[in-house]
Amino acid sequence: MRRSPDELNKMRKAGKVVAEMHEATRAAIRPGVTTMQLNEIAAEVLAKRGARSNFLNYHGFPAVICTSPNDMIVHGIPGDYKLKEGDIISIDCGAIVEGYHGDAAYTAGVGKISDAAQRLIDATERSLWAGIDQLTIGNRLHEVGRAVQKVAEAAGFSVVREYVGHAIGTAMHESPQVPNYWPGTPGPTLKEGMVFAIEPMVNVGSYETYELEDGWSVVTRDGKLSAHFEHTIAVTDSGPEVFTLP
Repeated sequence: MRRSPDELNKMRKAGKVVAEMHEATRAAIRPGVTTMQLNEIAAEVLAKRGARSNFLNYHGFPAVICTSPNDMIVHGIPGDYKLKEGDIISIDCGAIVEGYHGDAAYTAGVGKISDAAQRLIDATERSLWAGIDQLTIGNRLHEVGRAVQKVAEAAGFSVVREYVGHAIGTAMHESPQVPNYWPGTPGPTLKEGMVFAIEPMVNVGSYETYELEDGWSVVTRDGKLSAHFEHTIAVTDSGPEVFTLP
């Protein structure tokens, strides 16, 4: 769906709230902090900005952010887990402003992390930007996944298949989906005003996943590290516009 200039402006506002949630949580990441404390920090940003959470109560999800440490890929539920030196953690945040959604994620290290973990984080973020670069008028949507996969695999990592990016607007998850790999078909032609959440999930080992008994948390099947980055981006006549940057 193509969004009007007024709709895009509302999505910019939602994106700025998400960016502020990122800044506030990132500043709080250190050993000893619990994932629930990070959730409370993000909730304070939403309240201060008069925005609503699009995660809280989404199909029953019990928090305003997802906190996914180490081998957890996505959808981790905040709780009493205390961050430890050397952990990595994915923080996924969303906000609704005037009925329009923003959605973005980042992965950060806790204290000093291993070189291997840092390489994973760096490669995943590079793969996100390679995907974003494909969001130009007239290009085909699945070029995003081709670009993500090329960067991630060139760095020696694998790209998750079961969980993908998506269009976004008056709902957090809209069609079409955006694979983070080349699915074998070019996909829809990109037009001005389309908005997508691009979100590569990249693993050290196999791309296979496993859902925990809580019905939300998704981990790597082989127990190896995973990283996740995401932005909300509009297709414009001057190239991709990222709404969720600080």
